[in-house]
Amino acid sequence: MATIVHVDMDAFFCAVETLLHPEYKGCPLIVGGAKNTPRAVVSSCSYEARKYGVHAAMPLQQAIRLCPHGIFVPPNMSAYLEVSQQIHTVFRQIAPVVEPVSIDEAYLDMTGCEHFYPNLEALGADIKNRVYAAVQCRASVGMAPNKLLAKIASDLRKPDGLVIVRPQDIDTLLLPLPVRKIGGVGEKTATLLAQHSIHTIADLRQKSEQWLSELLGSWGHELYHLARGIDNRSVGDRGAAKSIGHEITFAQDLPFGEDLQNQLRALCHQVSLRLQADGRRTRTINLKVRYANFHTLTRQQTHSGGLLRAADIYQSATSLLNTLPKRRVRLLGVYLSDLTAFIQVGLFQDPRIAQVDDLIRHINSGHNQPRITTGADLATAQDIKKPSPKGKRLH
Repeated sequence: MATIVHVDMDAFFCAVETLLHPEYKGCPLIVGGAKNTPRAVVSSCSYEARKYGVHAAMPLQQAIRLCPHGIFVPPNMSAYLEVSQQIHTVFRQIAPVVEPVSIDEAYLDMTGCEHFYPNLEALGADIKNRVYAAVQCRASVGMAPNKLLAKIASDLRKPDGLVIVRPQDIDTLLLPLPVRKIGGVGEKTATLLAQHSIHTIADLRQKSEQWLSELLGSWGHELYHLARGIDNRSVGDRGAAKSIGHEITFAQDLPFGEDLQNQLRALCHQVSLRLQADGRRTRTINLKVRYANFHTLTRQQTHSGGLLRAADIYQSATSLLNTLPKRRVRLLGVYLSDLTAFIQVGLFQDPRIAQVDDLIRHINSGHNQPRITTGADLATAQDIKKPSPKGKRLH
């Protein structure tokens, strides 16, 4: 039987902020933006803030009304990524197979490692203790025979929880839970099921596989098995991402000019770091611009040779931006698609350039942040001026 672990850091952004600012400890902390940021949303909030009804993805202004005395700070993604890298390093030291899910969570396949510990409780405690020793942030751990149950278990006793689901415990765990606890059941599916008086997993169990398939198509077939705690996905089988991207919504609309160009440069640098860590190149650069009137335009440029470096991505994105109407911008985004590990060297291209890029890709592959970069990319990063106070980045 498999032993699958889901590790989920507790209020991760807030935990890192508290490391940097110990005076925040025990306070209602909201990460998303300063109080004068009208369009921001809550990225993370401490458990003290959650007592007032604040939660992630809530508009920041609503959070201010609920918790006016809270501490409101903008996200510090570079700090979060640095701590995340340390956490994922610990995961790779512990488990033979690791599947990163996000900046602050991962699945670990510990099958076959159980005999190193007196029991599963000791295994889970060791994971939690080693993460805390590395970064001084608490994690909640769920352990079960598959990914579905491990994910549900890690959320049951937050913060700092450890829940182990054994085969005989599956029905006791699942049946009382709302259907939204099953991964993939979103608001639309939950609403549709509620129209048929299906609110809990116990209700879902009363429906046949054929009935669910007629209602939901192929998803109904999968849901039938998930409701019974059956999940045959392997750890590490998420597949390669089809695109890498990031976008910024500005607190105030930005005109075409230096501030907007700086934001574009910062975006290209960030997606380049992720591309290098991914270990592939991009053939297609996609630019997304939303104007003050909410009209949105997208443009793309394809490169037969493929790009890896921030400076090259920025040059392509700038050429796309220059083709657009020069009006005030509300949102700016850069996305990299058509990702590939293979590269065709141009007839007149110095093959040494491709060799250098291959070396960069190989060394940086699999790391949350690249270990090496080029002088051109470093210059691009250093050229990024201090962000305008008129714009805040939303993550």
